[in-house]
Amino acid sequence: MTKWTADQISDQSGRTFIVTGANSGLGFETARELARHGGTVILAARNEAKGLDAVARIKAEQPRAAVEYRALDLADLASVRAFAAPIVRGGIAVAVLINNAGVMFPPRRLTPQGFESQFATNHLGHFALSGLLYDTIRRGRDARVVTVTSNLHRGGSIHFDDLSGEKSYSPRAFYQQSKFANVLFGLELDRRLRAAGAPVKSVLAHPGYAATNLQSSTASGLLRFAMEIGNRLIAQSAAMGALDQLYAAVGPSAEGGKVYGPDGFREMRGHPVEVAPDPAAKNEELGRRLWDISEKLTGVTWPLDKVRG
Repeated sequence: MTKWTADQISDQSGRTFIVTGANSGLGFETARELARHGGTVILAARNEAKGLDAVARIKAEQPRAAVEYRALDLADLASVRAFAAPIVRGGIAVAVLINNAGVMFPPRRLTPQGFESQFATNHLGHFALSGLLYDTIRRGRDARVVTVTSNLHRGGSIHFDDLSGEKSYSPRAFYQQSKFANVLFGLELDRRLRAAGAPVKSVLAHPGYAATNLQSSTASGLLRFAMEIGNRLIAQSAAMGALDQLYAAVGPSAEGGKVYGPDGFREMRGHPVEVAPDPAAKNEELGRRLWDISEKLTGVTWPLDKVRG
């Protein structure tokens, strides 16, 4: 593909997008560009003040933008259900759900349901949200579920015997687990959608090394300092990092079951191209196992049997 930019996004009028973690960083840049091109955008974020500020910033640039904030804490499955319920009841045809929000390298802590916070926020919350909204998404035009992963999914693994990190916890290893889970989920969802003949694409994206507050919010002071230096010297802007998920969301040639990331050195920066995931993430048995345990942990079963006809 050519050096794709946000200026190549076509008119998105009549399409509704949900962007998680849209109050800052990649999520904010994604929401802003979708709104700039006519899309109706729901900014989903945990912090109400920051979410409303993000809406205000977009409207200051684009007074006619169709954007709104809705509260969503992906670490709490009760919040995920409370967010999804009125969208389903309202019959909103969500064309694209962009699973962007994430946490990175926190000390070990558990969610209200007792799950490790990175696995819960980055994977389980998005798995549940996507499943709860599936019936509305499949009614959208050119419907897609976009899941945002990280280059750090490479080398990750799923600690099925210690998902909560009770036996052993490393912030980096459990972040890698969550990002590896994103890829396993996106690829397994693609396989299930194809098998069901569903009119929805499951597309994956990663931003390379983009300067956002995700790095600066990490708990370790030394690591936070190193990442802040990296943000200044190495990272690309959040606007450039958002291009990959924007392409996955609206690019006319974006395909289900594919991963899009930067075209530069080691996929750290650049314009969107198709990239290869870690070979381990293509393991179908592993994908099914993660899917099954995710359904069990979240209590969300995908209605994929309803799509035919």
